[in-house]
Amino acid sequence: MLFQRTRSIMPGLVLAALIALLAAGLQVAEVQVFGRAWFEALVLAILLGVAFHTIFGLHDRLRAGVHFSSKLLLEAAIVLLGASVSAAAIGKAGLPLVAAIAGVVFAAIAISYGIGRVIGLPHKLALLVACGNSICGNSAIVAAAPVIEAESEHVTASIAFTAALGILVVLFLPLFKLQLDMSERQYGVLAGLTVYAVPQVLAATAPVGLLSTQVGTLVKLIRVLLLGPVILLLGLAGGKAAGASRPGLGRLVPWFIIGFLAMMALRSANLIPAAALPPIAVASTLLTLVSMAALGLMVDLRAVLASGGRVLTTGVLSLAVLIGASFLVLTGLQIQ
Repeated sequence: MLFQRTRSIMPGLVLAALIALLAAGLQVAEVQVFGRAWFEALVLAILLGVAFHTIFGLHDRLRAGVHFSSKLLLEAAIVLLGASVSAAAIGKAGLPLVAAIAGVVFAAIAISYGIGRVIGLPHKLALLVACGNSICGNSAIVAAAPVIEAESEHVTASIAFTAALGILVVLFLPLFKLQLDMSERQYGVLAGLTVYAVPQVLAATAPVGLLSTQVGTLVKLIRVLLLGPVILLLGLAGGKAAGASRPGLGRLVPWFIIGFLAMMALRSANLIPAAALPPIAVASTLLTLVSMAALGLMVDLRAVLASGGRVLTTGVLSLAVLIGASFLVLTGLQIQ
């Protein structure tokens, strides 16, 4: 069984690794030619993966390995990233920031839902888009769908929009750092509050600096932890309709968040040897790079364009609300 599982994974895993290697090589070439990397390897890996899938498609033999690389490898990278964050970083965040994050999430859900309804989206589709936009992309959509008994076509359309906009955010969000001369901490908060998925936070912040990655990941994980209360409220608001299934604890609090927090606790208690920190950081970076390539390989631009203009319009407007709310948080809490 293990041998068969390994055989099914290897083709897609090898493809993702090759694309990651090509992306790393292109970044080196950029530095050699231009003196700096205009596009980091993480971003190049996503773009190359999207281009491959859109042009050549994704053969069935590749799907298992691509899914494995985009999910399990990335989750392992996030766990390892916890070793670079100490409790002191959380202390610097403070309760006001945690409260602000919660306020942004619930306000964004309400506003995004309202935008969707005004544009003409059905109730359940508007709710899925709002949850995906405001919490954690596909994970929130998949968790909310059985609770509100969403139709399969609504789930597909909302996931397509998160795939497209998520990549666009990763590509263009760093422009805010450059144009507004934001500090690494400020940019980390912005990325953590606006980017859809945890892996995309890594891709959006890694080119800026380690502090941005640490802060962005912490802010994003707080958003993810709010998925549980949101799903509970959705269930209560729906009157616990008969037949509506409830997602388990593993879906509300994914294992990699627990792993991240455990690694962070070990680092804070000085139980991770200092000599082990650099290799752990390298391993996290390599795993992230391969998973970014796989993440791109899962996106077909043709399918995204076919998902419907109203969904994408709702997503774009909702994203603008998130960005605006993020700057209100930065200003109100005077984060430097």
